[in-house]
Amino acid sequence: MIKKAFQSISLSALGMGNMRLPVLENVEGNPIDYEKAAEIIDYAYANGINYFDTAYVYHGGESEKFLGKAMKKYDRSSYYLATKFLIGANPDYKAVFAEQLERLQTDYIDFYLVHAVGDGSAEDYIKSGCIDYFKELKAQGKIKYLGFSAHASLGCLERFADLTDWDFVQIQLNYYDWYYGGAKKEYEALEKRNIPIMVMEPVRGGKLATLSSDATAILSAKKPEWKNPEWALRFVKSLPQVQVILSGMSTLDQIKENIETFRDATPLTEDEQATLKEACDAFTKQMKVPCTACRYCCDDCPMEIEIPKFLDIFNRYKIDGPWALGGIKDVKSNGTPKDCIGCGACTGHCPQNIQVPAIMQELAELMN
Repeated sequence: MIKKAFQSISLSALGMGNMRLPVLENVEGNPIDYEKAAEIIDYAYANGINYFDTAYVYHGGESEKFLGKAMKKYDRSSYYLATKFLIGANPDYKAVFAEQLERLQTDYIDFYLVHAVGDGSAEDYIKSGCIDYFKELKAQGKIKYLGFSAHASLGCLERFADLTDWDFVQIQLNYYDWYYGGAKKEYEALEKRNIPIMVMEPVRGGKLATLSSDATAILSAKKPEWKNPEWALRFVKSLPQVQVILSGMSTLDQIKENIETFRDATPLTEDEQATLKEACDAFTKQMKVPCTACRYCCDDCPMEIEIPKFLDIFNRYKIDGPWALGGIKDVKSNGTPKDCIGCGACTGHCPQNIQVPAIMQELAELMN
């Protein structure tokens, strides 16, 4: 496992994200499958991963509880916990932090983040007083390193980055967003400020793992031994300002493959980067809806619609035609696009600003 120096410690270049843990599909509420998830955590730890990321809202609040239980068997000084405060979930930051310590079964958090800072929430965080409070906790040793995660415009990101001396910042960074989104400018803004970057969505919620056939053919012709996710991870780990790359690994096969990728620190060559850009150009024809399957849209959906799964079908319909709609019947969901009431709760939580109700309406019409 590649390790990179961070202040006085050393962090694994690959971090274990705990937002997409395996779940019990046939149980109401889809709770975390503790046995399978613990197997993944144990494999991660045994193979050199020492950065474990979660959040107050992941898996409906169960992710922190699971991680606290799963890590209890290990020496607390041998790994680093990262979790987050989301003002929209519960604005009482003092109560939230106390609850997180209890959930994680620890008396301090290594990496603590102000969560999902965006143009609509940045001012709320600033006015709430939470940043000063977290700085007090850092002075007390209850937080070791303080940072924030962002789904914001470049101006908002820069403004928030300049509020205080952050230890790190977490952004969405992958080759698609680098070439066709704002990730490159965000990276450069943080690089200019010499702020280490923690990366989320390096494979864009799995979208860069299942590319179009044309894009996959381009990559396979260049490096037949590399799978699509490996290309995505190798791109991000070639960027020197990147500290930890988070991957929400939900199967043992995924973590085994990713760990192999992180045994080698060699960056992509210029020729390989050119190939990746060519494949990305081909892939843009497939990306109709930029959903990363973060599931922020699901928790407050009154109709209990598995929105990311239906958005994936919508993408496939736009590329492959009506046959893709046959997959709707296979989606395990209490609600369907026909049940959408257009309340907009999903859109309000979407980091990608996807207009979900309009897409649900279109899918509902296609289902008739």
